[in-house]
Amino acid sequence: MAVQEKRSENSIKAAVVGVGHLGRHHARIYAGLPGVQLVAVADTNEKRAEGIAATCRCEPCGDYRKLIGRVDAVSVATPTESHYEIAKEFLEAGVAVLVEKPITKTLEEGGRLVAISRAKGAMLQVGHVERFNPAIMAVQRLIKPPRFIESHRLSPYTFRSRDIGVVMDLMIHDIDIILHLAQSELVGVEALGFGIISKTEDIANARLTFGSGCVANVTASRISNKPMRKIRLFSDDSYVSLDYGTQEAFIYRPTEKILSGEFDVEEFLKSVDLTKVAELKDLVFKDLVHIEKVQMNEYEPLKAEIESFINAVKTGAEPVVTGEDGVRAIKAVMMITEKIRTHSWSRA
Repeated sequence: MAVQEKRSENSIKAAVVGVGHLGRHHARIYAGLPGVQLVAVADTNEKRAEGIAATCRCEPCGDYRKLIGRVDAVSVATPTESHYEIAKEFLEAGVAVLVEKPITKTLEEGGRLVAISRAKGAMLQVGHVERFNPAIMAVQRLIKPPRFIESHRLSPYTFRSRDIGVVMDLMIHDIDIILHLAQSELVGVEALGFGIISKTEDIANARLTFGSGCVANVTASRISNKPMRKIRLFSDDSYVSLDYGTQEAFIYRPTEKILSGEFDVEEFLKSVDLTKVAELKDLVFKDLVHIEKVQMNEYEPLKAEIESFINAVKTGAEPVVTGEDGVRAIKAVMMITEKIRTHSWSRA
């Protein structure tokens, strides 16, 4: 993909379009970054724009089009249905765009944004913030490609993002991570889902299969009593349990006693009392399986994402999450939602 020319160290002028639940945090972070000037925040709710602008010491704006020609980079954090039109106008003007996930509401719109980005040499990054979660960043450096992945992303109903279903709203986070970790073509999808409060699905489960043989089981719900954001990865040499919320990760690996063949399970079973559960647990997790708590840096993932975006604007580097990545995630979402429609049932 084409990228913008390298810019001087202190010249980045930024803006945020849409300062609702997530966009206000974009504004806060830009306002605090060295080498960045937050020029303005734009929102159709002018009172909201004025409030955020006062906090971040920038200009409020009711019409985002007035920012074109005044900024080098912009975050688009509006409802999904408006992502395409807003991002398109900035990209066509040569402005770098960080558009919140999902990149667009349709696959076709996402493809057009990527094409415009390439043609205009304007960088396009997609806000899949879990890529910047310290737990994910630490774990992916320590394990082999996974063979099986299981994820759960559950939350209470927030009444936000009502224009999209839970697959596009929540599951897409894990889909992007899974596509990134699997590094293989998605070749098969099975899925079920149904709505409880919304007209679209509020809970969904999908099973994804990849050309490499990797399989992923993905569950998302926005009607759960308690939030949960966990993912488990199984590879040839390890098992990883990762909690996004607590930003904790543990890697389980066989000890040298297992790898060398020293431990013979059949011989062991001849001499052990299987009723002594505590002793067996001690044996497994002391002599046979090594548990490592992953060490990671503590930081705010959204801040890391925006810092990465600004650095790419300054240096002309490829963004961590490209427009193509965003389109790939949308394609997987479309495959899942199509399967959900195929297997839908009524509440008769």
